Amino acid sequence: MTAGSSQQNAAGVLLIIHLYLYGSYQLTELQVCHLCNGTVQNGTALGQFCSASAGLIDGCCCLLRKGNTSNADYIIGLDLSNCSLSHVEDLREASTAAMIDISLNPIVQLNNSLFQGFIQLDNLFLPVNLACPGGNASWDKVEVKGETRHCEGQKDICNQTGHLSLNCPENSLCAAYGPGFFECSCIDDFHGYKCLREGKFPIVKVFGLLGASTVLVSILLWVTQRRKVKSV
Repeated sequence: MTAGSSQQNAAGVLLIIHLYLYGSYQLTELQVCHLCNGTVQNGTALGQFCSASAGLIDGCCCLLRKGNTSNADYIIGLDLSNCSLSHVEDLREASTAAMIDISLNPIVQLNNSLFQGFIQLDNLFLPVNLACPGGNASWDKVEVKGETRHCEGQKDICNQTGHLSLNCPENSLCAAYGPGFFECSCIDDFHGYKCLREGKFPIVKVFGLLGASTVLVSILLWVTQRRKVKSV
C-alpha cells in the first residue's frame, strides 16, 4: 500500500467520523432554542441569570451540561421575547427551565396546559394582556411593568405538611406538576385505580400470563399456517 492511498483512507475515516458526530448533534439539537432569531443578550434578565448560573448560550436558550457529559442539553432558561410570535404551542423541551420570557409578542391566548410539568419554573415573563398560568394564586408575586407581566415564585398547590392531600384520593400523595397543576401518586403498597388496591403490583403474575398467552397464540398461528402449507 502506498503512502498516498494510506492518507486517502485516513482522510476518509476522518470524514466519516465528522459526519457521524455532526449527524448526532443535529439529532439532539433542541428545536425550541431556535424558535426565534438571535441569541440571549447579556443585558436582559435571562442573560444575567444565565451568566450567574454559569450556563451556556445556544440561540434563545441558556443550557447547563447534564452530569459530566459533553452535551449541553439541560435548559434552565428560554428567551423568546420580542420575536413577533402570535402563538406558542409546545415548549416541552424547556420543561426544566427556571426562567422563561415570552413577553413583547402579539400573543392573544395561551393553551391552559402549556406549562404543565414545568415544576422548576420560578420566573415567567408574559405579554401584559395574558394572565399568569394557574392564576395569581399559583405565584408568590405578580407584577406588571409596562407591557410585561412578571409571574415570580411558583407556589406548590399541594399540602406541604406531608399528609395526604385533600385533592388526591385516599392512599395517595399530591405532588406539584407546574403552575396550577398537581399529580397524585400511590403510597406504600397501594396501586391501581384511585390507589384502591393494596399490596405490591403483581408484575411476575401479570407479565407471566401475558407471556404465556403470547406464546400460545404464536403456536396456534404456526400450527394453522403449517396445515395450510401441507394442504397446498
